[in-house]
Amino acid sequence: MPVSSQLLKSALPPVRMASFEPCKVCVALLIVKAGLLRLKYVNALTPSRAVIGGFELSAPPTGATYAKDMPGFFTEEEEMFRETVREFCMKYIAPKWVEIDEKAAVDPMEVPVDLIKKMGEQGLFCIANSDKYGGQGGTYTMAAIAVDEIAYADPAVALAVYALLNNGWPAMLEIYGKEEVCQEVIPKVAKGEAFFGIATTEPQGGSDIAGIRMTATKKGNVYVFNGEKAYISGVGEAFVKLPWGGGFFLVARTSESPGTHRGLSAFAFIGRKDGKLRNGISPTVYHDIGRCGLTTGGFICNDVELEDVYLLGEEGKGFYYVMEGFNAARIVVAAACLGGARWLLDQAVQWFHQRKLFGRPIASFQGINFKFAELYARYEAARYFVYRAARLFDEVYFKKNPNFKPQDLNVPVALAKMTAPETAVDIAEEVMKWYGAYAYTKEAPIFRAWLGLFSYVIGAEGAQNIMRYIIARDTIGAEAVRKWWA
Repeated sequence: MPVSSQLLKSALPPVRMASFEPCKVCVALLIVKAGLLRLKYVNALTPSRAVIGGFELSAPPTGATYAKDMPGFFTEEEEMFRETVREFCMKYIAPKWVEIDEKAAVDPMEVPVDLIKKMGEQGLFCIANSDKYGGQGGTYTMAAIAVDEIAYADPAVALAVYALLNNGWPAMLEIYGKEEVCQEVIPKVAKGEAFFGIATTEPQGGSDIAGIRMTATKKGNVYVFNGEKAYISGVGEAFVKLPWGGGFFLVARTSESPGTHRGLSAFAFIGRKDGKLRNGISPTVYHDIGRCGLTTGGFICNDVELEDVYLLGEEGKGFYYVMEGFNAARIVVAAACLGGARWLLDQAVQWFHQRKLFGRPIASFQGINFKFAELYARYEAARYFVYRAARLFDEVYFKKNPNFKPQDLNVPVALAKMTAPETAVDIAEEVMKWYGAYAYTKEAPIFRAWLGLFSYVIGAEGAQNIMRYIIARDTIGAEAVRKWWA
């Protein structure tokens, strides 16, 4: 029975040790929580060594010495979960990430389907979804932890982005989707057999959701879609590569009100299921410069019919639903940037201990160690923002804390999404400078992390200046900021 992030709920008499994979000595802990017995595990052996980008590292790797967290920053359960995810990632992802990135840079459709399936078996998708739908029954904080660790093992972040999409958007599907759709889609996504991401961007723009032009016209018990989506992650996985298929949390215009948020509706647009692509969908895949191993592409809809059961929530409320979804997705986007940034910091420290200049370690120069200190401080700040936002998401959506509402996520999430990608990219650029000419060769893997992480300062789940606008709007006041922008 494979190790899963799912907290295996069961009535356990007679209690017996499970045969976990990877085959390690495990210690079973029974914890009574919310009246349910949950089986958890702690790896009792030192994790094996792994090679990342030419450096032999142990897990946890040698590298920077990080400040200790305050007691309670993570629960015991979360720490055990992190260690289990880390061990899986160091064994299965870390040794392969450069190969995955290199192959997919040549052919974007070189998607690691077998590894995606293994990640599904490990329980790295749909972590915050209910086990009723085949999810892991965890928290959104645990989803952020998983994405953080996956990005450390794959700092080019293709697999981290796959994981963050298939944690964030299935969570929103469960909130707004109909029962039969959740039962149909979420179990397939959780197993790594299907993809479920986000499709809002169109050729004319991404952050301008109100400007969406794709139409969905109701005819009887179906909606008929016409229009084009562009720069969508996972098109190749959903529409070609994965065995079942999948689709997207898609927003389209269901009534005449062009250029405004009114009249937009959200759908679970399952463009391919049971291996069959719906009639009228014409997908294409782009050739990205980085983050290779996860496809980016677009698709044209020409009279594509989708049953009305796939409408999410109420018609005309799509703008509001997708804004909630962006808050969910931005948290794990930022978590992916944390993992990549942490890997880069560790590569820098390892380099500092090897590289000498003018007969002394390069880290002895203040121009380097002061800059490292500044970047490390920014990393720690970003980390705080990310996990604060994740915990607040849990309070709003899972604990149903009456003291919080979805809008309370706006600023904490924007702080995380504004800070983490920019910090990670700045760290990557400095590490490349510290490496010198070696960093400009393919022998050094730093450029792969830089290109992957840079995708999140370009855009995705809202441009960086949208984050600044949200923070300004909600702290200064909407009326003043909107007049200023006008």
